[in-house]
Amino acid sequence: MAQQERAVRTRRAVLEAAAAVFAERGYAAATIAEILNRAGVTKGALYFHFASKAALARGVLQEQMRTEYHVPRELKLQEWVDAGMTLAKRLPREPVLLAGVRLSADLQGHDVLGSAWPAWARLTSCVLTEAKERGEVLPHVVPEETAQVFLEAWIGVQFVSQAVAGWADLDERMSALYGHLLPAIAAPAVLVRLDTAPDRGARVIAEVHRRSAALAGVPG
Repeated sequence: MAQQERAVRTRRAVLEAAAAVFAERGYAAATIAEILNRAGVTKGALYFHFASKAALARGVLQEQMRTEYHVPRELKLQEWVDAGMTLAKRLPREPVLLAGVRLSADLQGHDVLGSAWPAWARLTSCVLTEAKERGEVLPHVVPEETAQVFLEAWIGVQFVSQAVAGWADLDERMSALYGHLLPAIAAPAVLVRLDTAPDRGARVIAEVHRRSAALAGVPG
C-alpha cells in the first residue's frame, strides 16, 4: 500500500512538473531534463509512468477532464454553467489546465499529442442532450452543434483574456459568453433560474471545499 501511494505521488509530481514546463515553454521547447528537475524524481521514475515526452503531454491533456468540482444540481444546464465557471476560475491558477490550453492549441503537435478539445465538446454535448430530454433546452437545439459552437467561443475567450488581461477577466468573459448563448438554447422558465454571475465559479469551488471538509470531519 505504501508503495502504491508513493507511485501515485510520483506520477502526480511528474504530471504537475511537466504541466508547468509545457505551459511556460510549449511542447517543442520543453525538455525531459527540466521536467525531471522540477519534479525532483529520477529519470527511471518518470519513464516508469510515461514512456516518452509525448506520452507525458497526453497524460497532462487527460487530466483536463477530472471532475472533482462537479456538484449535481436540479437543472442540468446549471451543472453545465458551473463546469464552465469553475474551469474559468481554476484555469489561471492551475498549471495542468494552462498546459492543456497550450498543448491543445499546438497545431503542429496535434497528430502526436491530440487535444483536449474533442473531449470537452463530447462532455458538453452529453450534458445538453440530457438537459434537452428534461425539457430544459428548446426543441430546435442540436446538442452536438451547440457543443461545437460553445467550444469554439470558449477557446476564443481564453486567448483574448490571456492576451489583453493576463487571465484577470476570464470570469467576466465566461459569464458574458453564457449570458449571450443561453437565451438561444434554454427554455424561458429555466433561463430565469440559471446563475451565471462572474463569481459563480468561486462560489461552487468554495461549496465543494466545504463539503469535502465536512466529510473529512474538519470543522468549518
